[in-house]
Amino acid sequence: VQLQASGGGLVQAGGSLRLSCAASGHTFSSYAMGWFRQAPGKEREFVARISRSGGATYYADSVKGRFTISRDNAKNTVYLQMNSLKPEDSAAYYCAADERLGYNPDYAQTTPYRYWGQGTQVTVSS
Repeated sequence: VQLQASGGGLVQAGGSLRLSCAASGHTFSSYAMGWFRQAPGKEREFVARISRSGGATYYADSVKGRFTISRDNAKNTVYLQMNSLKPEDSAAYYCAADERLGYNPDYAQTTPYRYWGQGTQVTVSS
C-alpha cells in the first residue's frame, strides 16, 4: 500500500490542523493505521492509532484530549485532527499501516508498521 500524507503547515499555539493520509494500492480497510511524529534530533514517537474498522483508537498521553484520529474506509483516508496545538507538537508527522490482525500491544512501536508515508511538517509558533 502506498501512503500520502498532507495537511501540515505553520500554525500559532492554540490553533488547529487536520492531517490526511490517503492510501492506494491495496484494500485500505485491511490495515490498522497509525500516526507518528519526529522532531529534529529526536526519535520517531507514537501519536495515535486506529483499528481497521475505526472502532478502537489509541493515543499517546501527550496528545490525549487534543488530537483525534479517524478514518473513512470509503475514501481510503485516515485523518488526524489536532486541536490546542503547542510548540512541542512541532515535528514531521508520518502515517503508517499495520497489516497484522487483531489487537497488538506493541502498537506504539514503529517496527510493527510495514508501510510508511512521507512526512508532513507541522510547525507551531509560540
